[in-house]
Amino acid sequence: MYPIFLKLGAVTIRFYGIMMAAAFIAAIYIGRKECVRKGFSPECMVDFASYAVISGIVGARLYYAALNIGYFWGQPLDIIKLWQGGLAFHGGILGGFLAGIWFTARRKIPFWKFADTVAPGLILAQAIGRAGCFLNGCCYGRETTVPWAVTFRHPESSALLNVPLHPTQLYEMAGNLGIFFFLWGIRKKKMPDGYVFLLYAITYSGLRFGIEFFRADSMYPGGLNLAWAHVMAVVTVMAALVCMKKCHCKCHPERSEGSA
Repeated sequence: MYPIFLKLGAVTIRFYGIMMAAAFIAAIYIGRKECVRKGFSPECMVDFASYAVISGIVGARLYYAALNIGYFWGQPLDIIKLWQGGLAFHGGILGGFLAGIWFTARRKIPFWKFADTVAPGLILAQAIGRAGCFLNGCCYGRETTVPWAVTFRHPESSALLNVPLHPTQLYEMAGNLGIFFFLWGIRKKKMPDGYVFLLYAITYSGLRFGIEFFRADSMYPGGLNLAWAHVMAVVTVMAALVCMKKCHCKCHPERSEGSA
């Protein structure tokens, strides 16, 4: 793949940045439509996005830096070099989640209902973002001999060069699109507030858990054969199931009392 879109003197515009911008626009567009349907002002999504993007990027970078503390301890200024890649998704989601709690509390709007408006646009943005990862060469797969393997040759690509690799970026992009259409199809069904977002968390975590086995750049905690992404996927699913039960009990308190 060719990761550079344009070079103007000292300024380099990468396809990764272009796809991230496209992902942001898509998330805003879908989120505004959902806000209107759920009775929120469409501008509410625009306002939230400005906070979520900043907190998400900070969270993603700090999470990545924490997992690579040995390198960044000696090169702290490299933390700001986002164009080189190194944004850990789970850190970004955590940052955005915390921003959502703060934002909904500040605006005095229901957190879980608002989270449901964010979920479809978020997973669509992830799909578009993975296209950027593919062009950039980051989040690359293990060496393989499958017929659909891809080989990165550009010297500025972040992937291993000149060897056939699993196109894990495309695997996840396809999976994310599938989750988007699933969420888009069920979003109008009668469910407790928060279920759309929590189903997003569960389905994406399952997808990521599987794809991580094909990744070559995974980070592993000491003493475990599973990557950090595996651990976070399991933790996310467990937390989402607990939240689902609480959302259900809040929506149907009589059922909760009857089963006590």
